[in-house]
Amino acid sequence: MALKVKAVERLLKFDKESAGKYRYVMKADLYTSLTQAKVIREAALRSGVSQGVMKACWDAAGEVIKAWATEGHSVALPGLGSMRFGLRSKAVEDVNDVKTSLITSRRIIFTPSVDLKDELANTSIQITCIDRNGNEVKRVTSTSGEVEDPESSTGSDQGNQNQGDNTGGTNTGGNEGGNTGDNTGGTPTGGEEGGM
Repeated sequence: MALKVKAVERLLKFDKESAGKYRYVMKADLYTSLTQAKVIREAALRSGVSQGVMKACWDAAGEVIKAWATEGHSVALPGLGSMRFGLRSKAVEDVNDVKTSLITSRRIIFTPSVDLKDELANTSIQITCIDRNGNEVKRVTSTSGEVEDPESSTGSDQGNQNQGDNTGGTNTGGNEGGNTGDNTGGTPTGGEEGGM
């Protein structure tokens, strides 16, 4: 199995006055969204339990994960990793200026397990290059690469989304940063907007 990616030539303008430059911009070629019913049916087949039992377990696990995550816990997702809620907020110097209006967004942070990261790193990627006229001009296939770890990003990556060096099947830039810190305090990183 391989992940499919499209590299489409697009005109990018870096400021209002410039004429812009054509660059190949990569994005994952997503398949159709799988319904919950299809996932439950497949999990029931693989585990040997009935679909009704699998659905009851699926629903119960979802409720537990939602309840514990909203209490501030990092919750394990079996076979996948863990998830927790976080936020982005503005930083202020004076403690008297701290208020809930400083929170700019609430986020869901997923941290993949080592096994899942290894599986993704070992999955080949097929890139189809399409020029500005819609013609396919090249195909590239990679066999393995690095997997970005959201827990190790810093706020210095903020604003560089999709501007990384995508050579050799790895993306060395472009995660919307600020994922450091946790719900127990500490100093968030990321300049004006820190991640927690």
